Amino acid sequence: MGRVGIALLALLLTACTGAPEGISPVTGFELPRYLGTWHEIARLDHSFERDMSEVTALYELNEDGSVKVTNRGYLDTREEWKEAVGKAKFVGAEDVGHLKVSFFGPFYGGYVIYELDHEGYEYAFVTSYNRNYLWMLARNPMVSAELKDRFVRQANELGFDTEELIWVKQTIH
Repeated sequence: MGRVGIALLALLLTACTGAPEGISPVTGFELPRYLGTWHEIARLDHSFERDMSEVTALYELNEDGSVKVTNRGYLDTREEWKEAVGKAKFVGAEDVGHLKVSFFGPFYGGYVIYELDHEGYEYAFVTSYNRNYLWMLARNPMVSAELKDRFVRQANELGFDTEELIWVKQTIH
């Protein structure tokens, strides 16, 4: 592979870990407070989560400073639990909510926290490198109607297709 090919590959891989134009990750981010279990409240549909309910993400610190990511959900069509384990690393400064996540070897995708409850770390609005990816996460499986409305309103203003949102079935455990 020539220099141009290597440069294009580097550009492509970097583009997948960036943030969508006009969306900035939160600052003042504190990883230790973000660790633990989050419930997926809403998402845009993707094949890797299609037909899943009861979706959670568990973030745990690895010894090397990276983050172990365990996504788990109930695949309704097969009536079975599915789990994927990956790794996340900061893209830049560790006080900025911008990480890159990999579930497939050397390939990383962006994980951009663009809104976060800085006081209690009770909810987060997350996207990836483009507006095809969107999640609302919360510490509790149920959130207020006001928070859902805020998420939809803000996502719509940022150019996400909120008509396509999936509200994830969650039960109180």
